Amino acid sequence: MGYRVVVAGATGNVGREMLNILAEREFPIDEIAAVASARSTGDEIEFGETGRMLKVKNIEHFDWAGWDIALFAIGSDATAIYAPKAAAAGCTVIDNSSLYRMDPDVPLIVPEVNPEAIDGYTKRNIIANPNCSTAQMVVALKPLHDAAKIKRVVVSTYQSVSGAGKAGMDELFEQSRNIFVGDQAEPKKFTKQIAFNVIPHIDKFLDDGFTKEEWKMVVETKKILDPKVKVVATCVRVPVFVGHSEAINIEFEEEISAAEAQRILREAPGIMLVDKREDGGYVTPVECVGEFATYVSRVREDPTVDNGLVLWCVSDNLRKGAALNAVQIAELLGRRHLKKAA
Repeated sequence: MGYRVVVAGATGNVGREMLNILAEREFPIDEIAAVASARSTGDEIEFGETGRMLKVKNIEHFDWAGWDIALFAIGSDATAIYAPKAAAAGCTVIDNSSLYRMDPDVPLIVPEVNPEAIDGYTKRNIIANPNCSTAQMVVALKPLHDAAKIKRVVVSTYQSVSGAGKAGMDELFEQSRNIFVGDQAEPKKFTKQIAFNVIPHIDKFLDDGFTKEEWKMVVETKKILDPKVKVVATCVRVPVFVGHSEAINIEFEEEISAAEAQRILREAPGIMLVDKREDGGYVTPVECVGEFATYVSRVREDPTVDNGLVLWCVSDNLRKGAALNAVQIAELLGRRHLKKAA
């Protein structure tokens, strides 16, 4: 016996990926519904590569009663309206927006890192999915933290335009094409030209000079991994369509060598270590697209601090950074609490 599952925001980049991953991982489903805003109502969308077409339903009129799990990918404003309705109707919401991440009554989950935290979901019947850049980083940090206790993390991100949705991907494509033919590359979605450029600005600026994206990485890492870990981030948008990369400097309380870290990461859940000290012996965003794993490369000791390591981390942000993590949360919820499927 399977679950009755809703994908809210099914026509967007992340929603489509949720449908793909539910099908790929053969999540136990008795019935599935694709819902979205009124402008998509009546459209048809494929459920993964199953050949099965789903007619999109209007979220404004959707009856949440009798549904077990809803995967939300509709942004914070719409989530604020519909998530409480779904939760009150008995449908557990797994939300990809930032709305509930720092709510003390809502668990913020990365299954490889803090699965036990999901037990608190009954307070609101809502579970939060972390920011894409946070998710891949904490997967890489967790086994190292268990081994040598992390004190401080300095991270610089190289985030793809798909993190800004379809409009971001369209802007990179259009600007690149325009530049090749000698036309203007005017920014619309981004604050500056993204084609053949990098932009050290994601989300709005805060009073302290950091951006909200950088703030998210700090507070979410503390909530998921350990409140004592100090984190500072610089988040940069780069002209890559899919796949976020991160250069991570880690300072530990205890001694840990690069060789030991490689051994630990090689055995850690959700991680694929590709670390050959030769040309091409590392993973780039292009190679991680469509993959489930968080890839780690270039593990080395940092000679500027005691007990320091540096590493390179790459992941498909539409998968582990969003849709895959949401489906993994649903799988975890089923194993620990719902236990409906055989």
